[in-house]
Amino acid sequence: MITRKRLATGACALLAALTVGLLPATTTATADSGPAATDSAKEPPKVELVLDVSGSMRARDIDGQSRMSAAKQAFNEVLDAVPQEVRLGIRTLGADYPGQDRKRGCQDTRPLYPVGPLDRTEAKTAVATLAPTGWTPIGPALLGAAEDLEGGDATKRIVLITDGEDTCAPLDPCEVARDIAAKGIHLVIDTLGLVPDAKTRRQLMCIAEATGGTYTSVHRTKELSGRVRQLVDRAADPVVTPVATDGAERCADAPVLKPGLYADRQVIGTHRWYRVDVLPGQELRASVSVSADRAVNDDYGVLLRAVTLHGREIVRGSEAGDGRTDVISTGLRYPKKDDEEAMDDDTKPAAEPVCLQVSNSFSAPPSVKTTPGMPVELAIDVVDGPGSASDVASFGLGRGWWLLGALALAGFLGGLVWGWLSRWRIAVWRTH
Repeated sequence: MITRKRLATGACALLAALTVGLLPATTTATADSGPAATDSAKEPPKVELVLDVSGSMRARDIDGQSRMSAAKQAFNEVLDAVPQEVRLGIRTLGADYPGQDRKRGCQDTRPLYPVGPLDRTEAKTAVATLAPTGWTPIGPALLGAAEDLEGGDATKRIVLITDGEDTCAPLDPCEVARDIAAKGIHLVIDTLGLVPDAKTRRQLMCIAEATGGTYTSVHRTKELSGRVRQLVDRAADPVVTPVATDGAERCADAPVLKPGLYADRQVIGTHRWYRVDVLPGQELRASVSVSADRAVNDDYGVLLRAVTLHGREIVRGSEAGDGRTDVISTGLRYPKKDDEEAMDDDTKPAAEPVCLQVSNSFSAPPSVKTTPGMPVELAIDVVDGPGSASDVASFGLGRGWWLLGALALAGFLGGLVWGWLSRWRIAVWRTH
């Protein structure tokens, strides 16, 4: 006769077996990732924030407060959010010398907080002591920041925040940035212009472009803190360096792209074409970002289309806006069905060339130059499509569908066992 204890033990064993059956994929992946993570430990990334503390930072045109106050507020928020692994430093320019001696004013740059493990309280205290003072020696500050980040193979990033162009020519900060890039030390300079005029914007764009960095125009405190945090996070988790490519004016002449990240330039209001080969059973995923690195009108949009070689549209993604922007992005997904006839004939299925069209509807005032084109980043990925044997992404859940199904089955069987056990207990109770 089966006792109550044995039956309960059997039910628990069944549920345990079902649970263990769900775990191997997860636990194995975790176990496998442990040694690899240890073996691939990298040198901590380094970031130096270079802050303009020149006299012009007294201007009160950011959220009703001075540019300096807005920068301090943004820095406090950024310092609270710096990832633990980042080695961060702060350098100032124009913070100490208030006089008219050009030679002294153009040497006015120093480390405010050394690059290294971050003591948030100490860094905030150092920033709080700053007051708008002197000149704008951007070139010397960039040279000093590059020295601060010297050594090692870590990811290195300079984030320059300024409200004006350099006042220490002939040392051109754009040439300084090019010299830094020529050293091959993989140091990226990102620039942020606080309420910039046209000359400042051009100079900061040039500095950023020389090292593969980004330029952002800032008019709000929230924009400043959000962008700096984003750049610091990017240093902690760097993206793949984009591969330069040159899109064509028509699909037939377009370059064939493999999975990866690509950089191009696109003139305002034009199209660029690229091609990707997609096998049956695969899914093409593509996204594009177009950066507004110059003054543009408020109405804008970006379109990404996938079409066949014969011009038939397969799928599209688009995004539009009305207002100030620095970047606009969109994406698409195209799953190609399996070629069942080719599979039955035991022949290798042929890849389908898919044409990707990138279009933008930016416009700009007549005084704005249209060349070089605006920066474009195109991300391409080709994965096994939904329903294939190695499916990794099925409508966003991927193998989670298997997990949900297994959990539902476990719950169903567990309910049956529990119900049978309850009925058996009632029957036993009635016999007594």
